[in-house]
Amino acid sequence: MVISNGIPPNITKVSAWDGINIEVLRTTTTSLLFTCFFFFLLFMAAMLTIFFTNSVARETTRYILFIHMLINDAAYLYLALLMFVFYSYQITFPVPFCYLIVTLSSTTMKVTPYNLAVMSLERYVAICFPLRHGEICTIPRTFLAIALVWTICLIPNVVDFIILCSSVNKSFFLLYAICSRATFTIIPMQETIKIFAYVLTFSLAGLAILFSYIRITLTALRVFSKKESASKAAKTMMLHAFQLVLCMSAFGGNTVELITKDNLVLLPTINFCFFMCLPRFLSIFIYGARDELFFGYIKRCFICSASKIVPSSAT
Repeated sequence: MVISNGIPPNITKVSAWDGINIEVLRTTTTSLLFTCFFFFLLFMAAMLTIFFTNSVARETTRYILFIHMLINDAAYLYLALLMFVFYSYQITFPVPFCYLIVTLSSTTMKVTPYNLAVMSLERYVAICFPLRHGEICTIPRTFLAIALVWTICLIPNVVDFIILCSSVNKSFFLLYAICSRATFTIIPMQETIKIFAYVLTFSLAGLAILFSYIRITLTALRVFSKKESASKAAKTMMLHAFQLVLCMSAFGGNTVELITKDNLVLLPTINFCFFMCLPRFLSIFIYGARDELFFGYIKRCFICSASKIVPSSAT
């Protein structure tokens, strides 16, 4: 498998780790992942509070896209963690329920790169066409772009569902199964479609970010008055490119699998933690800490909290 959407590959060797208590390892990893996810949700709650209590943020395209990416990544992490626990403890569910979870996980994974591409194009319009930015990047068009992103990401899953229905008996959907992508990969064509969808997603997102970066940089060199704002936007493009690389790190699971063939008991945990969860955790924190609105609000909250604690401790 190239990308497992948060589901580790099948475990085929255990001899190298016979002396390790796999149950302790699995419980510790699961607890650590849910702890990280809890702090992620706290950060998300703070970002959502800032967004919905600030009228400027609610009417700004880039903040709407950022909040959409934040909610999408939270949904992806939640589904991925669920599937990881289901797989680790070999919990089975009805096939329709499992397929719905796998489909949503696959879709939310592809949404983030496209969302980054739209955010980059929005910055391109803001710097290169400042007088038309308000006309082009309206709130209705922003939500239309989000709807289009979800439609594009759902198309491969619809095709996969049609192929699956034509490849199995009706009784297949009455069975119980483990919620894993491998469970529903019946014929090689499904794997081909999945690989093509991911390659196309990251390629288009990468081209959009590269195009925006080049045009913004050229604008900064050509128009001196816009140099500062264009330079800041160019750095934002680099941040989006870094976020895209983090999302693409899911492909790194295959490399690790080839290198550590003899340690396949620990491999699923490594792949899931470092290539599925960590990029999503880092991506949102990096963007939130860099943005002036969110960082400034959080900084003021910490300063107010500290000012309240200091006098009380002095007395």
